This record gives sequence, structure tokens and C-alpha cells, in this order.
Amino acid sequence: MNDVNDEIIGRCIGESTPSYVSFITKKMPKIGDYVIIEFDNKEVLGLITGLVRGNPSIDERIYDPDVVSRIKYFEGEDFYIRGIVRILGDVEKLQIPKTPPPPGTIIKRAKTGILKRIFQSDPRRSIIIGHLISNPDVPVAVDVNMMVSRHLAILAVTGAGKSNTVAVIVDELLRLGGCVLIFDMHSEYVGSKFNNGPVNVIPTNLNPRYLSLSEFLVLLNIPPKAYIQERYVRKAYKEVFDDIKKSGLTGDFLDAIFKKLEEYSKDEDISSSDRKSIVGAMNKVLDMKMKYEAILHGQTKHILHGIKLGAANVIDLGSVDEDLADVIVSHVLRTLLNSRKQFKRTGEGFPYPVFIILEEAHVLAPVDRQPLSKYWISRIAREGRKFGIGLCLVSQRPKIIDPNALSQANNMIILKLVEPGDQRHVQQASETLSDDLMAQLTSLNTGEAIILGMMTKVPALVKIKKFDGSIIGQDIDIVGEWKKTNEEKKKELEEQMRDVKDIYESGDW
Repeated sequence: MNDVNDEIIGRCIGESTPSYVSFITKKMPKIGDYVIIEFDNKEVLGLITGLVRGNPSIDERIYDPDVVSRIKYFEGEDFYIRGIVRILGDVEKLQIPKTPPPPGTIIKRAKTGILKRIFQSDPRRSIIIGHLISNPDVPVAVDVNMMVSRHLAILAVTGAGKSNTVAVIVDELLRLGGCVLIFDMHSEYVGSKFNNGPVNVIPTNLNPRYLSLSEFLVLLNIPPKAYIQERYVRKAYKEVFDDIKKSGLTGDFLDAIFKKLEEYSKDEDISSSDRKSIVGAMNKVLDMKMKYEAILHGQTKHILHGIKLGAANVIDLGSVDEDLADVIVSHVLRTLLNSRKQFKRTGEGFPYPVFIILEEAHVLAPVDRQPLSKYWISRIAREGRKFGIGLCLVSQRPKIIDPNALSQANNMIILKLVEPGDQRHVQQASETLSDDLMAQLTSLNTGEAIILGMMTKVPALVKIKKFDGSIIGQDIDIVGEWKKTNEEKKKELEEQMRDVKDIYESGDW
């Protein structure tokens, strides 16, 4: 798109403020167009956020369509456009002016050169995520330091382009040699291929001795109300770790817990109700061993040892139940935060920053429940910035994400959102999603997004670029799959008929 020098869009009308101005025009701009308003010896950038088309001769007081038809016949396509511009700041420092533009001030289309200067950044510290919807010649870059340290939320209805957006961000971070950790709730990224780095699938193996007591109780299925069982398991857990400190652990951790509980059950001084609860806890230890035998390994290293720099590290949670997914996420976030704190203090611990992507964030940090993962997501949302841990919350159900966690995401990529409850919940959590921008959420097309926050200098309406690698989570060609299966069945049937014919003609029947 070539610049049109001094292309005048319209003029300011009515009462304006330092933040918003109305304008009138005979041309047809688009919502999302960037404009320049010159006043007080400054060029001020604005974003068109609302448009109304009208004809002074045809208004709502006319009730006869024939009258409208005759007016159009005599006056032709005469109309006016009235719009709203949100003022974003002067083009040099992007500071909101202290005075509003005077009525009659000319509004011009922002030149491509100005927009490129605003939306591009140092390629060593930024990633290109797409281009402006209103000007495809202007790529939009986001600041990686601000994205990771101030956290990110990617929100949209199903099918609006979340997976593509995540893939673009991951691939761009790999280009910078970054470390990305994806909690993959639907096994979308296990078989993915990125252009700028490998996929490193981390086995979901857990060493029970590394579990916190809270995580241990979840997998044992001991609820808070079972306080007698919890008391004895807590006692056994502490004593086993005391034994480990004294002489190490030669056998299985779960076996050691079971033996402690067994000792308590044989104590003649305890009540029969306590003994019954201890036996119940012992059975739950056995159930835990059987239920999670495929992933609980007493000799395995901590899961953090599997994370690699320069790779898309994927923890596949697609085949585990919700309790185990909760424990794994909690376990990794807890130990990662503690390890990064230790590294900052002593130089020992997890040695480099990491960007964590949480798919299905509404399951891991719900508004109405208290899973372990929710606590550690909130902790990292509050503290992660100091220790180089960034969070990306991805969800198609934003209204059921814990508002405390969502409000800590100072950056947002919001694709199409239709449900009013989702919109209100996101707006309450965001300081930068104004009413005029929120009004655009229902009209966004697939792959289009509003980008807000500290990672971009001004709000941007962006067409997210198409990820040119592959992810399993991309939409399936349903009709194509049916056709392929039917053709395979038809081919198989034809081969069977040929075999029958050959046998018949050979006489071997």
C-alpha cells in the first residue's frame, strides 16, 4: 500500500476531549484505520473506533419506503460519515496530549512510514506477530521482554485462531533462542514442527519423593475433610523425609509411606476409628501405586531436568486425568519458581528464563474451584517477573478463569469473542480494553486480534500471520477425512472381490 501524501479523511466536530474526538467526512474510512491529527504544533496519532453512515434527508422519522426511494432517486448516493477517533498520543513519544483538538481540525490518514516506526521494534528483542488489518504493509512487532515479564493472555472463541497465534509466538521465540514450556492439555503440540527449533517432549514421569504434601494428598485422593487420614499421612510423610535426611532412601518412597502407616495401625494406644482411617489411607497408597504406576517412578530425575533451551518443551497432559494434570502443573510451577529464586540468590538452580504456555487455562485456574495449580499460577503471575518466569494463559472460556490470575496478564491478544459474559470478564481484568475496543471483538474475522498491553506501544488491530509449520491442533478437513476413509474401504472391498474371483477361477474352492 503506497502512502497518499496528506490524504484528508475528515474534520473534527462537536466537543472533543484529550482522549476522544468526533469527526465528519464524505469518504469511507474503516474501523481500525490509524489517523493523524495536527494541533498544538504536534502530530497526534489516533485510531478510528466507531463509524456511522447517514443521509440528512433520510432519517428515522420517515416511515414510507417509497419516500426513501424517491429521495434516493433525486439525490443519488448522498451520505455523510460520522466517526469516533481514540487519541493514542503524539507520534514522537506517544504521550496523550493535555488539550483536546479544536473543532474543524483536519484528520489525515496516518502514513505507512509513521506506522512502521511505531509498530516495529529492535528485531533482537522483538517478534513479528502479524500486520495491521488496516495496512498490510505495516508489520506489528511485540517486545519480548515485556511480553514474558508482564505475562500474556490469548483469548478467543473456539476456531478463531488461538492455536495458530500460540504457534507463531513459539516459533518466533525459538528464533531468538528462547525457552518455551507448553502444558499441552490436548496433545496438540507433541507432533508439531516448528521452523526455528525442535519439539522436546518431556515424559510426564514423576518421582513421588519430589511431590509436596499437598500434591501427594491429591493423588492419594484424601480430601481436606478426611482430617484423620490427612493427619497420619502428614506424619508418615514427615518421618520418611527425616529418615531420608539421616540415612537416605534405598527402597520405594510409596512403600516407605505404607510401612509407616502400617506401624501406626498396630499401635495399641490409638482408637478404633483412627485405626480404621489409617487402614483406609494404606489402601489409598496401594490404589495410587496401581492407578499411576505408568508415571510414578522412584528413580527418575525431576521433570525440570528435561527442559531444554532453544526448544519447544512440551509436557503432554492429553492422556492424564484432571487430578494428575493439576498435580503435574502445580509440581512444575512450584519447583521452577523455587529453583529460579535459588538461582538468583546463589547461582545454583534453573539457569535461564522460561516462558510457560498454559493451554485450557480455565481448567487449571478456574474461578469457582481451588486446584493446586491455581495457587501456583497466581504466585508466578505475581512473582515471576522478578525471576524470569513468564506466563501465557490460553483459553476459549475467559469468564471462568480466576480474575486474579487474568488481571496479572498485562498483555492480551484477544481474537473473536462473542459471549457478553466473556467480554465483561476480560474488560474487568484489563486496564486497557476500553468500551470502544471491546465493541470490535464480535466483528473480528478468523485470525484477527486486538493486541493490548506493555508489549506494544499502542493498541493494535492485527491480522496474525499464518504459521507455516504444522500443529496437530489445526482444524481437521472433516469431509476430506470421510472421503479418504471411504476410498480406502472401497479399495479394500475391490481387493477382496478380486481375491474371491481368483479363487473361483482357479477351482481351489
